[in-house]
Amino acid sequence: MILDVRGLAFAYRSHPVIDRVSFSVAEGEILTILGPNGAGKTTLLKCLNRILTPGEGAVLIDGEDAHGLGRNSIARTIGWVPQQGEKTRMTVYDLILMGRKPYFRWAPGREDHRKVEEALSLMDLEDLALRYADELSGGEFQMVQIVRALAQSPRVILFDEPTSSLDIAHQHHLMERIRSLIHGRSLSAVMTMHDINLALRYSDKFLLLKGGAIHAAGGREVITPETIGSVYRMDVHVTEACGYPLVIPR
Repeated sequence: MILDVRGLAFAYRSHPVIDRVSFSVAEGEILTILGPNGAGKTTLLKCLNRILTPGEGAVLIDGEDAHGLGRNSIARTIGWVPQQGEKTRMTVYDLILMGRKPYFRWAPGREDHRKVEEALSLMDLEDLALRYADELSGGEFQMVQIVRALAQSPRVILFDEPTSSLDIAHQHHLMERIRSLIHGRSLSAVMTMHDINLALRYSDKFLLLKGGAIHAAGGREVITPETIGSVYRMDVHVTEACGYPLVIPR
């Protein structure tokens, strides 16, 4: 396993938000965290890369405790794609180059520039390199944030609601890219998502949170009317369309 999370717990001002969560993600796997608003999905993501410091538990990357590492070492290991990044007046190339900051002290070197060019090519975004980030559409900027995370050469990439501001066509285009990227390279991904059907189409494993604790975890078999009803308090029917599971509210 690339990522192994053991007994992670977190509280805001003594109010428990994440309750002893454990899971693992193998190379080439996408795990999606599902659950209603306030279930602790984004908080859990932020605990994985120490944006927030958990009160208990461990996050192991290739067997090494990530929380024992410094900020630069964590950034070399875990890529972070937030739900809404800041669109600064900076070229796309320079914004992605900032993702290499954990690897250099004063100025980027030849290898840093090579990694940026490689990441741009991998996502077919070379044409955006000299555009300004604040001129990009929502879909373009989301792709750039992924390229920046790739340029860090991480083992794990965390995605917080990667499709939240995109139309249906761009949602599927982005998720196809993410799946191809994770399945085709020695990476793992953990993402949060509200759209259960989009998650079912592109994810390998699922973690359903209820009140900060794991209610169900596993493959598509855990997405049942009973599970969805318990977690979301909603009566649903689970069927199949075009070879994919489909959750339909009754």
